[in-house]
Amino acid sequence: MHLHILGICGTFMGGIALLARELGHRVTGADANVYPPMSTQLAAAGIELMEGYAADQLDSAPDVIVVGNALRRGIPAVESMLNRGLRYCSGPQWLRENLLQNRWVLAVAGTHGKTTTASMLAWVLEDAGLNPGFLIGGVPMNFGVSARLGATPFFVVEADEYDTAFFDKRSKFVHYAPRTLILNNLEFDHADIFDDLAQIQRQFHHLVRTVPSSGLIVHSSADAALDAVLKMGCWTECAQFGAGGEWTAELLAADGSQFNVLINGAIVGTVQWNHTGLHNVNNALAVLAAARHVGVPVAVSIAALARFRGVKRRMELCGEINGVRVFDDFAHHPTAIATTLHGLREHVGNQRIVAVLEPRSNTMRLGVHNAELAAALTNANRVFVFAPENLDWNADAVFAALGERVTILPTIADIVANIAAETRSGDQILVMSNGGFGGIHQQLLTALAHISA
Repeated sequence: MHLHILGICGTFMGGIALLARELGHRVTGADANVYPPMSTQLAAAGIELMEGYAADQLDSAPDVIVVGNALRRGIPAVESMLNRGLRYCSGPQWLRENLLQNRWVLAVAGTHGKTTTASMLAWVLEDAGLNPGFLIGGVPMNFGVSARLGATPFFVVEADEYDTAFFDKRSKFVHYAPRTLILNNLEFDHADIFDDLAQIQRQFHHLVRTVPSSGLIVHSSADAALDAVLKMGCWTECAQFGAGGEWTAELLAADGSQFNVLINGAIVGTVQWNHTGLHNVNNALAVLAAARHVGVPVAVSIAALARFRGVKRRMELCGEINGVRVFDDFAHHPTAIATTLHGLREHVGNQRIVAVLEPRSNTMRLGVHNAELAAALTNANRVFVFAPENLDWNADAVFAALGERVTILPTIADIVANIAAETRSGDQILVMSNGGFGGIHQQLLTALAHISA
C-alpha cells in the first residue's frame, strides 16, 4: 500500500510514517518545511520527502492520504485531494485502524509531562523484557527513535488533546482506545482551539469513556480538574498517585533524585536516578502503577527507572563550557516552567540559574498565561525573554514584577551576547521553548567557548 503523509515532519506524523514503513508500506510525504532531524530520520527509512504542498504531488494517486492537523482548507494538496475524491484519513485514525486494533494500548494524557512519562513507561516495559511498540512526541534517549512497532501486544502512545484534523475536531486521543490510561494533570492550554477549561474537560471525558471496565485509569490524586472529569462518569478501576493516593513518594533528596516508593503507606522500594523535580517523581509513580497493570513487578520497574536516560529536549544537557551548563527544555506553560525551575533549584542549590524564555506556543502568544509568567520564573536569578517585534503583548509589563532580574530583548543575537557577557562559572542556563529557538543553544555554547578560549 502507498501512503502519502501531509505534514510528515512533525514528531507525531513522522512517527506514523516510520511505523507504516516498518509495516512494509511504501511511504511518501510532504511538509511546508523539510529539515533535520526528522527529515534525515525519515530519509534513512527510505521515505521520499517533498517540500511544500503542491497539488501535483498527488498525481501518483496514493492508496491513502494521511492528513496532519496542521493542514487546512485552501492548501493546494488538500483541495486536490478533495476534488479528486481520493481516500484520506487522519494520523490518529490510521494508527487506530492499522496498528492499535487488538493491542494492549497504554496511553499517557495530561497537560504536562506526557512525553517524559510515555518515554519512561516504554522504557520500563522494555527493560522488563516486554518489547513494546510506542509512538511518542519526542525522542526517548534509551531508544533513539520516536516510534517503533514492537514485538508484543503492548503499545505505549502519547495521547494528545490537540484536535485531530481539519475534518475531525475531536482530540487525537479519542482514537486510541487505551486499556491502561495515565492522566497526569489537567490545566487550560491550547487557547487557539479551546475556549475554556470546560471544553478540554469534555474531551478528556470522551477519552475516559473509551477505557474498558477491565482496564485501569492512573491519575493524580490532587487535581481538581481531573476529579471533575471523572465525576462526569467513570466505568473503570482507578489508581491514584500523589499525596492522599495509593501510590506516594517519600523524598530522600530534596531535588527528587532519590525517593522511597510507597503503596498504601508501605515502602516497596527506592528510586535513585539522574532526574529532578517533583513532577518527575509523580511521573515515575504513575509509570509504576501502569506497568504493574500489565504485569511488571514493582521492584523490576524501580530498577528500570534507575536506567532511564530521559528525553531529548526535556532538561537535556546541551553542553558545558568552563563550568557553565546549557540545558534545553520544552517548557511552554507557567506550571511546566515553574516545576522545571524548582527541580533545577533544588538540584543546584545556590548556583545561579539563568532562564531564557521564548513565548512561542499558540497559547503563550495569545497572552493567555501572562498573569502567571513572572511568578513562574521566580526561581531564576536572571531571566532573558525573547520578545520579537511581532509579539502581540507588552513583555515589559508582563515581566515587570521580576524587576532588575529580567532583560527583554528583540533578537536571539542580543540574548546570546548579553548572557555571554555576564555568565560566570557555575551558572546553569535553562533555555525554554517548544520550538527550535533559532538554534540559540549552540550559539550560547559557541559564544561561551569563544570567551574561555
